Amino acid sequence: MRNLWMWLPDRVLGRVRFFAWASLVSQILIIGTGGAVRLTGSGLGCPTWPRCTEDSFVSTPEMGFHGIIEFGNRLLTFLLIIIAIGMFLMVVRMRSERPELFRLSVALGLGIPAQAVLGGITVLTNLNPYVVGLHYLLSAVLVGLAAWLLYRVRVGPASRIRSAGGLLAGILPAALAVLGVSIVLGTLTTGSGPHAGDGGAARNNLDSELLQHLHSWPSYVFFTLTVVATVLAFRGGHSPADTRLKRTMSGLTVMTLVQIGVGLYQARNGLPELAVGIHMVVAAVVVALNVTALFSTREDPESVPTMDRHRQRETAASGR
Repeated sequence: MRNLWMWLPDRVLGRVRFFAWASLVSQILIIGTGGAVRLTGSGLGCPTWPRCTEDSFVSTPEMGFHGIIEFGNRLLTFLLIIIAIGMFLMVVRMRSERPELFRLSVALGLGIPAQAVLGGITVLTNLNPYVVGLHYLLSAVLVGLAAWLLYRVRVGPASRIRSAGGLLAGILPAALAVLGVSIVLGTLTTGSGPHAGDGGAARNNLDSELLQHLHSWPSYVFFTLTVVATVLAFRGGHSPADTRLKRTMSGLTVMTLVQIGVGLYQARNGLPELAVGIHMVVAAVVVALNVTALFSTREDPESVPTMDRHRQRETAASGR
């Protein structure tokens, strides 16, 4: 056991970065497979939970294609658990020096069984559209946590020294809040539409056409804030944080345009399954980029002069 403990990293190494990236990618991937479950009408491919049938934990040949799709999505949860355990082990020796990595890995790990239980409730409530919506919203939160964890692994501990201007630093959290509103309205819109996950599943009986318009409004506000933030970012300096922010904002602007384009396409073409699935996954990518941009408004700790770091520690101590 001592040899295993000593093998675990006490600083950020390549294998720590690998598990951090795997955490984010897997959280986005399970949104894609979860969307495939619903969009192929396989939401009740395994009609009970935690077993797939009353007598089996795995799908049976009699359950056909839908059983395979639903069971495959459930199986992916075990991959997420393995990655979460690996991520925890990668940072457990750093819990004193890098407590933020330890806390984020624990939060992300606890979110996975919570998501599995919520998925079980989804099945047991016969795909209640509000529960399905909560299932997606929790996935979006976990994507945000994974993006936060990855950023801290890549960049280092949080810095109190702001590298971006006040306006830009204020726009990004506002944009994230608007994005959250857009995603909530998107889940309600989906809950009123044709893709219930099963032919017998209930809908929320809300006005789908009205919800599509309500969903689009915060999306356009978010895009406007993103464009303004991108312009401000490129007017900034050339520190590591500035450069990182410019790259992130460029990616966020492009993915937001893609998201709006896919949203318009699906609304005008009868909500084709593939377009809806892409829309769900791109939304998760946009969340990850927005969270990354938000934290990129602070200086890279390694670029902060020693005296500033000393002053930073004194400020933190006086604030306790």
